[in-house]
Amino acid sequence: MRRFYKEVTLGQQPGGWQVLLDGRGLKTVGGAPQIVPTQALGETLAAEWRRQGEKIDPASLPLRDMADYAIDVAAPDPAALAEGLIAYAETDTLCYRADPDEPLHTRQQELWEPLLGAFEAAHGITLVRVNGVLHRPQPPEAMAAIRSRLLALDPFALAGVETMAKLAASLVTALCALDAQQEDEPLALWRMACLEEDWQADLWGRDEEAEQRRTRREGDFLRACGFARLARS
Repeated sequence: MRRFYKEVTLGQQPGGWQVLLDGRGLKTVGGAPQIVPTQALGETLAAEWRRQGEKIDPASLPLRDMADYAIDVAAPDPAALAEGLIAYAETDTLCYRADPDEPLHTRQQELWEPLLGAFEAAHGITLVRVNGVLHRPQPPEAMAAIRSRLLALDPFALAGVETMAKLAASLVTALCALDAQQEDEPLALWRMACLEEDWQADLWGRDEEAEQRRTRREGDFLRACGFARLARS
């Protein structure tokens, strides 16, 4: 599609902020006004549209797509989205460790255990650690506490957490990234979630295509984290 607008502005609306193209407010793919909760997120969305050239590249509008998803999918039924995310808590990467006699297990203990322990303390829960790949259920009371945490999130934060959890195969990582206090913390969390992948790559050699996919996934994770955090600022 050729660029059909000249001016990109941001207008304050009841309930938030909306990107305006030549004075007309954007709508979601579902037809709802694309109103986001903070000016910071609105300005970031506007920047995507300002960067477009003579032709619009849909792939260069990822935050627009996330906003549409938050409004059209997450907002109407946050409980359904939260319930789907519980599956990532049931099989969270950080809970599944190598066998104790393997060198990887020592590294997982060093990096994952402090993070997982802090998450448990913050939420008043205990999660089951598993050696190997066979599934073991998590305590129902722990899943109930995490479900309550998810339901307390606004649709935009929930959409960002879902994207992060899917990419990291870890809901714990996603929620910790959402709550991160330091600017570089989300990247460190992402790399911790990729520990086993990096371990195997270092052991058997790195593949260029796999590295490119990893870089794209890292970018998607950090973008989703930024989206969710901007929606709360």
